[in-house]
Amino acid sequence: MRIAQIAPLSERVPPPAYGGIELVVGLLTDELVRRGHEVTLFASGDSITLAKLVSAHPRALRLDPNVKEVNIYETLQLALVYEQAEKFDIIHSHMGHATLPYVNLVKTPTVHTLHGIFTPDNEKIFQYAKDRPYVSISNAQREVRLGLNYVATVYNGIDISSYKFHALPDDPPYLAFLGRISPEKGTHLAIEIAKQAGWHLKIAGKVDAVDVEYFEKEIKPLIDGQQIVYLGEADHAQKNALMGGAVATLFPITWREPFGLVMVESMAAGTPVIALNLGSTLEVIAHGKTGFLCNNIPECISAINKVKDLDRYTCHQYTKNRFGVQQMTDGYETVYRQILQDKFAQNGYFRKAIGLGK
Repeated sequence: MRIAQIAPLSERVPPPAYGGIELVVGLLTDELVRRGHEVTLFASGDSITLAKLVSAHPRALRLDPNVKEVNIYETLQLALVYEQAEKFDIIHSHMGHATLPYVNLVKTPTVHTLHGIFTPDNEKIFQYAKDRPYVSISNAQREVRLGLNYVATVYNGIDISSYKFHALPDDPPYLAFLGRISPEKGTHLAIEIAKQAGWHLKIAGKVDAVDVEYFEKEIKPLIDGQQIVYLGEADHAQKNALMGGAVATLFPITWREPFGLVMVESMAAGTPVIALNLGSTLEVIAHGKTGFLCNNIPECISAINKVKDLDRYTCHQYTKNRFGVQQMTDGYETVYRQILQDKFAQNGYFRKAIGLGK
């Protein structure tokens, strides 16, 4: 198949540190190339890929201080995609609602993976384009009331081989928290859990501009450099070492998490996850086997003493069997085939030799 992948421009593909969407897009794109597909990746110019790279800007927008209007570059990127839509059998968008105004202007079908959540504002455009083919990254992410045309749920995948398995946690013991430092990720709750339980907590993650006030007022005053340590933004190797060495990774979210790649990365390293039971956590964690799903902070604290009874290799194998890049790519190949078969059926014919299965 001739496939176009559209990634957000805010981070490089794959990202040097934080950037869950870009990590997933990078892994999917490279695996599709390995399987013989002709793939074009539309992403920032500093991206690293096995596919043909096309970009509207030479570097990730978050790292370019000269960029003031992000939406300008996103619009330029989408223009690049849809001006040459006839070159592709299918277009795969990872940019949320941004591509929706373009898709009916071309004959090439676009499938949309929704990586975020619905808001009162973006719901309007999704309802306007509710018949387009959507892929959810968890069943919990879906909003049935919107009536969107979901064609599948495909869980995000990771390259398991790039994560070192840690059979034992480090000594002295500690808890880990990784992710954006933000209210919805529950950084303040992770600190509360650690303080009440009397455990050391190591925190790593980026602080977006919208979360600077939250960090300065609610997080920074609690960082003492001893019990509560903030390490800044971590790259892949640092994340793997930090989570792999922890007794448990805390995931005390306050929102309906669409997927939560941190949970999968932690389990791949062998470290169980203690999470609040919201959003996708029920689909990602095997309760009592790879971590614990909790309803409140006291339950999270109680779970810390239980994780020692969990088998860390089971955490690793569970992730390998369920959330690998192979399973993710299999899922998307199935989606592509189905969309193209539906397209040909609607046109009154079915063409096998378009590259399906290649």
